[in-house]
Amino acid sequence: MALLEIKKPVATANVRWSTASEGGRVSGPPTAPVYTATAVFCLGGDAETVPGWPASADQLSILVQSLGSHEDGADVSLIGFLFPDLARPHLHPGAELLILEGPKVVAKATIRDLIEE
Repeated sequence: MALLEIKKPVATANVRWSTASEGGRVSGPPTAPVYTATAVFCLGGDAETVPGWPASADQLSILVQSLGSHEDGADVSLIGFLFPDLARPHLHPGAELLILEGPKVVAKATIRDLIEE
């Protein structure tokens, strides 16, 4: 059964979906109410120093629920994690995540605001 909403979101984020020509999803942004995938936090310099990054990084299961498009074209979305305590140390406004399908980067998210419990 598909999730219709994230029960305990931890943040809002601007999500920019990569186009198929950029290596993103051929079918475009997901249409499910809540999209689930894996994600990695960009911790500065990872791409230059870790072979195979981001596919080789510690990945977290992410939940993304679109709230609509922002005037700059990004989706404003609720963000949740299956194990939010693993993500919390990295969550702050401006934090960047790469959303992955397997080893392929399909979107980049930038945290806007945190949602307190």
